[in-house]
Amino acid sequence: MNMRDSYRSLSLLLGFFSVQMSVRGTEVNIAGWGTAIQSTLYYNWFPKYALDGISSSCSHTTTQTLPWWRLDLQKSYSVNRVSITNRLDCCSERINGAEIRIGDVPSDVFSNPVCAVVSTIPAGQTSSYSCNGMQGRYVFVDINEASRILTLCDVGVFVIFPDNLATGKNVTQSSTFSSWIPEQAVNFNPGLSDPSTGCSSTTSQTDPWWRLDLGHIYQVSAVVVTNRLDCCPERINGAEIHIGNSLENNGNNNPICAVISSIPAGVSATFVCNNMEGRYVNLFIPGDLKFLTLCEVEVHGRGPCLKQSLVKLKLNSSISLSEVRLLTQLESALAQRGFSDVTLRWTQLPKQEVMRKKLVQAQCAQTKR
Repeated sequence: MNMRDSYRSLSLLLGFFSVQMSVRGTEVNIAGWGTAIQSTLYYNWFPKYALDGISSSCSHTTTQTLPWWRLDLQKSYSVNRVSITNRLDCCSERINGAEIRIGDVPSDVFSNPVCAVVSTIPAGQTSSYSCNGMQGRYVFVDINEASRILTLCDVGVFVIFPDNLATGKNVTQSSTFSSWIPEQAVNFNPGLSDPSTGCSSTTSQTDPWWRLDLGHIYQVSAVVVTNRLDCCPERINGAEIHIGNSLENNGNNNPICAVISSIPAGVSATFVCNNMEGRYVNLFIPGDLKFLTLCEVEVHGRGPCLKQSLVKLKLNSSISLSEVRLLTQLESALAQRGFSDVTLRWTQLPKQEVMRKKLVQAQCAQTKR
């Protein structure tokens, strides 16, 4: 038999055909990320009750001149809109004339620009006010009149975050400190006011890591990492960002996008990855007695990538030519390299033996709806 007649190809059709959504971003209510105070306190109607999502529990000032309520978001955001829920039981007219202000001046309410003025809100109802991206750390609700009471039963502050490939994806880490689970690094909450509910963290260990599984291969343009605000910002120093398709050494052997020298407390730093291709995004700190704490991780890029690869193999025996057995072995080998969502089929059944050829890397194409 001519050896060339024994060459048969096996087409590996990688099933990366999920639809890429065309939305430009995700709107998130970030009011609960901050802390609230108010000008005066009526009995136990605390300012935080306007943030608990329960319309029957409200904040309440005493009767005073220029009553106000202030939310500190811990950092400056571009605010898309603000919502206010009025009380249901009585006195719905008290909210009339309230001003919504957004800015960066915490000590002087009226130095911050006005987003909107509330004309009226029916009892128990919620009204939304567009702020068109006004920038600020503080959100005020005030009434610029004498002998007024300010009652707020719920306040929402909505921000549009850019498309983030990490949203809704599976994450894991080398160990977990208390309740600081890995999912808290991709929950849209940077945990600046309460890191235990917004940040992930490993225990103190050798070579801690955190890994994001994008599910498919993407071209990653940038990774954004937010450091904790309350303490220990130096713990992130030396962290490496790895992107690739291998799970060897838990994914920490994949190519490096960047090494984090430092990130100031509470700051989000962007690391450009120049469209590196990969399914897994790892953050990894080499060394002994290290904590890896992440208060938010964003991954930006495009995809998923559509790939079709051709591979030729040399088999050790005719037994290996069993169609089912060979495909099972190939699926197992590919899964070890990060290709778990694949469909394998024969384009032509092999007769005797085939020669091994290096896997061909195809171009990455963006899926379109």
